[in-house]
Amino acid sequence: MIDFLDIGYLETGSESQRKAFTVLSESRVLERLCEFDPVLIGTFPIGIAVESSDLDVACHFGDKSEFILKLQSEFSDFAQFGIRDFVLDGLETVVCNFVFSGFEFEIFGQPIAVTSQMGYRHMVVEHRILLEKGEDFRNEIIGLKNSGLKTEPAFAVLLGILGDPYLGLLDFEV
Repeated sequence: MIDFLDIGYLETGSESQRKAFTVLSESRVLERLCEFDPVLIGTFPIGIAVESSDLDVACHFGDKSEFILKLQSEFSDFAQFGIRDFVLDGLETVVCNFVFSGFEFEIFGQPIAVTSQMGYRHMVVEHRILLEKGEDFRNEIIGLKNSGLKTEPAFAVLLGILGDPYLGLLDFEV
């Protein structure tokens, strides 16, 4: 199993993973956010990124205002910078978007540990399913994503999950 808390695995991964590693290193996003326990989540870590995929970084904050100030001070000069905050599943949530070196970034923060956040949990489940189902399944997921489906709905289609794909995937947690 990959240690998703350390991006070193990207350096020897697929071409898209190596590019992600380079842009993460050059942007220093993880270092800039180190006090918020940043973790790269989503499609790049599990090898199903498509051309439209962004770099998703999940963070844990104790103080929402402090997190927002840090995002503004570190990334407001980046292209297409924006921040929004809202309540998601009963949790204060902050999302920051920007572009660096042609890559879209989405920084996602909540006041719970990253490993307890839905995005991280989905990624771990999806990774395990990809390992179990093999390369043909992975290619089918990528095909569905290239046709416009988001990741969790693509998994739901192939796994026959009815209802909310985001909740349904969590039924596969071990």
